[in-house]
Amino acid sequence: MGGLIVKTARKKILAVTGLFAMGAMLLLPIVVALPALGAEEFPAAAGVVEGQSDEEKIEMGRDVYYKIEGPAIGRPAPKTEDTTEFYPRYNFESRILLWVANQQHLYYGSFVLAVPIFCMCIELAGMMTKDKAMAKRYDQLAYDFIKISITAYSITAILGGILIFTFLTLYPAFFGYLSSVFRPVMHIYALMFVAESATIYIYYYGWDMMKEGLLKWLHLSMSVVLNVIGTTLMMLANSWIGFMMSPSGVDEKGQYLGNIWHVIHTALWNPLNIHRILGNMAFGGGVVAAYAAYRFLSAKNDEERAHYDWMGYVAMTLGVAFLIPLPFAGYWLMREVYAYRQQMGITLMGGLLAWLFIIQATMIGILFLTTNYYLWQALGRMTGAERFQRYIKYLVFILVVGLLVFITPHTIVMSPAELKAMGGQQHPVLGNYGVMSAKNGGINAIIMTTILSFIWYQRGNRVPTVSWTRFGNTFMIVFFVVAGINNIWLATYGYFIPANVRIGLSVAQVVGTLSCLFIMVPFNLVMLKGARQLGPIRWGKIPVRSQYALIMLATAFTWMMGLMGYIRSSVRLYWHVNEIMRDNSPWAYTHTIGFAANVISFNVLFFWFTILFVFWLGTLGVKKAPVPAAEPVPATPVPQPATGH
Repeated sequence: MGGLIVKTARKKILAVTGLFAMGAMLLLPIVVALPALGAEEFPAAAGVVEGQSDEEKIEMGRDVYYKIEGPAIGRPAPKTEDTTEFYPRYNFESRILLWVANQQHLYYGSFVLAVPIFCMCIELAGMMTKDKAMAKRYDQLAYDFIKISITAYSITAILGGILIFTFLTLYPAFFGYLSSVFRPVMHIYALMFVAESATIYIYYYGWDMMKEGLLKWLHLSMSVVLNVIGTTLMMLANSWIGFMMSPSGVDEKGQYLGNIWHVIHTALWNPLNIHRILGNMAFGGGVVAAYAAYRFLSAKNDEERAHYDWMGYVAMTLGVAFLIPLPFAGYWLMREVYAYRQQMGITLMGGLLAWLFIIQATMIGILFLTTNYYLWQALGRMTGAERFQRYIKYLVFILVVGLLVFITPHTIVMSPAELKAMGGQQHPVLGNYGVMSAKNGGINAIIMTTILSFIWYQRGNRVPTVSWTRFGNTFMIVFFVVAGINNIWLATYGYFIPANVRIGLSVAQVVGTLSCLFIMVPFNLVMLKGARQLGPIRWGKIPVRSQYALIMLATAFTWMMGLMGYIRSSVRLYWHVNEIMRDNSPWAYTHTIGFAANVISFNVLFFWFTILFVFWLGTLGVKKAPVPAAEPVPATPVPQPATGH
């Protein structure tokens, strides 16, 4: 026994050592390149006369955001003109071409960022379980996930090249300026992309070779390194977006002041990172769930249907786990936008782009309605879950009422004649509704209902047997009732207080909703420990319409991502870099809502046509046979969504 313990400890030590060794080797080129950040040479700033002393040669600039002085060692932002030199023409609106190239790259980049994180969690779950059959199922599931993303990764790289080519040919002056500001980290980004490529291919093609013992731990360690690199790449890309919206590290002329961290760490960088990683994970879960639905619908036998039914459930659960906190991350981002420039916030939420948020609210409602519908359909695969069916109509009522409140606008689009006839911007009836506290109340009610549906699903075929079951059930009911009353009270109270005070109510509403998620879901799992099984989960025995719900869920994710990307870009109005570099192209105007919706829909259709090709490629070649589902698969796979975030 003692020898076995020593042997196990030795394997763990070697695994950890291997992890650090691999990380060091992959990041070595970046570490070597770091000294170049401080040694970067820039041409002298314009206006410096030769023969002056060193102190006189240095032109000082004041950071537009941090308000500190630094040496202006970069060139000023170019002043563009409406000519072919600055904005080449190809008998088509250049902005649309760039829009499509950028959106497609973002879709695939989000997908290949999310899937390896799912693989890491699922592979770890398989290694931690003591059930060998379950370990094989988890390992097979993780392999299926990464198999989808390996082709998508190649497409992402191709789309990245197309995007750079589009920037260089259509917006050369803007791309040249942005490259000059971020020049100290451009080579680091490229090296990290090479490191990520090497890691993901070794991780995928070495799956069978590294499936046991120390090699399996080393394989898992590679997934950790892969996800660290991928997340870092995403954060670097976010710094470009943040700089365009809220520049820092430059003076009012756009001259780089020598501190690359200030350029990266803009006012909106942190909320953008949180918002985008949550959005990417929700999107990735939705796409994998759609793949599982596609394979389920085309399955030839019950074993395949069982496997892909489970795969779709796991992907949907992971995606929704990130969807639930996503609206709160969006609130934080909008709050930081208001804090940075109040006019930008007004443009977003109460001005030119306000009606796009009504469309966004509709898409969010579709996401949550579809998620609940899938969970209710999934109850049919479990014995004993029919006891919850009679309560579903009440949840539908709450969801519909919450959605109607959430999408009610505060103002409506009107012509000047209609405004004059009505006597002002506010409609005499509609103007009394649609305030922010009420909208927050609507979406929080929807989220709490979704959490309750998930708790019912967890209990589908199980009955708690703990000695304090009655107390636990009563406590959960009281908790949800109190959270709901708190939400409704705050939503109503917002009508009787000033707008600046009303905004603060969202914090109390969010706390109540997140408490239901992070307290009640784990509490329910504790109650289900050792629970009595009413029957097995019949994986694959689920109505076909549930799989179409998964496809709809993924499509709604895709459309909403395109919409939010358009909103985020449009808030800059006629600036390439807000208040630093003006957009003087003939397309420096905001499109109509209808035109924007058409382009977003085209991007969604184009993405799904190409991703269906990726799905088809995944069915070719030598495939691992799905592990037979002879034994019931747990209703709630590891990791649990409530405990992973």
